[in-house]
Amino acid sequence: MGFRDLILFPLFVYIFHLIFSARRKKIKDPVLKKYHLVAFWVKIFATMAAVAFNLSSPGDSITLYFPEGLNIFQLILHDPSHIKWLLVTGDQFDLSLTTSQYTEGYFRSESNFFVIRLVAILSFFCFGSYAVVSLFFSMFALTGIWKLFVFFYDLYPDLHKQLAIAVLFLPTVVFWSSGVLKDPICMGALGWLTYSINHAIYKKQHVARNVVIAICSSWILSIVKPYILYSFLPLLILYLVLANIYLIKNPLTKFITILAIAIFGIAGSYYLSNVLQKEMGDFSSEKLSIAVQMQQSNFLALSDHAESSFSLGVEYDGSTGSLLRTIPAAVNATLFRPYLWESKKISTLLSSIESLSLMLFTLFVLFKAGPILFFKTIFANPMVMFCFFFSIIFAIFIGATTLNFGTLVRYKIPCMPFFIIALILINQRRKVLQATKMALKTAPLNN
Repeated sequence: MGFRDLILFPLFVYIFHLIFSARRKKIKDPVLKKYHLVAFWVKIFATMAAVAFNLSSPGDSITLYFPEGLNIFQLILHDPSHIKWLLVTGDQFDLSLTTSQYTEGYFRSESNFFVIRLVAILSFFCFGSYAVVSLFFSMFALTGIWKLFVFFYDLYPDLHKQLAIAVLFLPTVVFWSSGVLKDPICMGALGWLTYSINHAIYKKQHVARNVVIAICSSWILSIVKPYILYSFLPLLILYLVLANIYLIKNPLTKFITILAIAIFGIAGSYYLSNVLQKEMGDFSSEKLSIAVQMQQSNFLALSDHAESSFSLGVEYDGSTGSLLRTIPAAVNATLFRPYLWESKKISTLLSSIESLSLMLFTLFVLFKAGPILFFKTIFANPMVMFCFFFSIIFAIFIGATTLNFGTLVRYKIPCMPFFIIALILINQRRKVLQATKMALKTAPLNN
């Protein structure tokens, strides 16, 4: 970091400290207060680590997003008419103004230009400091991750320690949701989307405000990483619907509601499928199949030059058979790889330790609960169903298209908290049933 970063970063940390402290004073629950304080400082140190890592291992953050965003900021300072570039789409940007010919192609992707534009805007507030811009990205991610934690905490306050580990303090999530990347934006938007929709639909609190937040969060995800939105939103809405159905006591009313949901669900799926194929052709099944094959081919072509590249062990050729073989391999890669012996860098080594821990925890819950109770809980509990199927669907897509560990450890972070929470809830259900059985066995003795 330069002298400017060393001066400005502590100053802005103090400013954010004051902002978060003021927000913390409004929290009445002492448990939430404690986690809010710890999560803030963990995020600060994660941001410092991310800045140091990105500077020492240049990637998109330091070679694309920040220099191009800083370039637009400087263009506007020299000539205010250049502010128009903040209002256009990436494909309309004058490529002769870019800092490098190697970054020109990235402007065609609106998701890339969204981050570049955001860096340019934030540079006006922090004098173009890379460390401070990274801090802004991290703080936005923290606000969303915090809302995600509150969403689960409201439902399961007794499990606050496990939930805090899964959401607030999971190493890969904490680290890769820091710095100038797409991932902090997505994690922040995902958390706000979950919280706002739940409070608008289920809790019916501050409906108008939460609807606006949900729309803004959805818009951000639809630009930066739309596949997160498409795999997440339907399952979140399904959870909220099922959670409300469980509150209906009248059998006839419940049956009619379920039937109506099924009808509208089928009709909605058909309509959405047509819309996606007409307006967003890249998401049609045929083009998605081609995209998966192209992504895999690109990674394999670079495997000789990228030490973190890997293979699923399954070749996807677009056929149904290869798809069925790819699914378990993709899920395994996303959730449980890299293995320890596959790690060739410190960043992937830390991720492999976490992946190994997650694999052991998954096997522990599966064997302790047994396959029947494990899968019965998934389908019987709307929350477990929501968390489990989102994480699996997401893992399939990421694992099938991302054959580089350096990229995989970043791309997979949206599904990690949800998968772990699904396991936590299944394990908790097992404990409750065991305690009930023990109580029934000892009841006659106590009498």
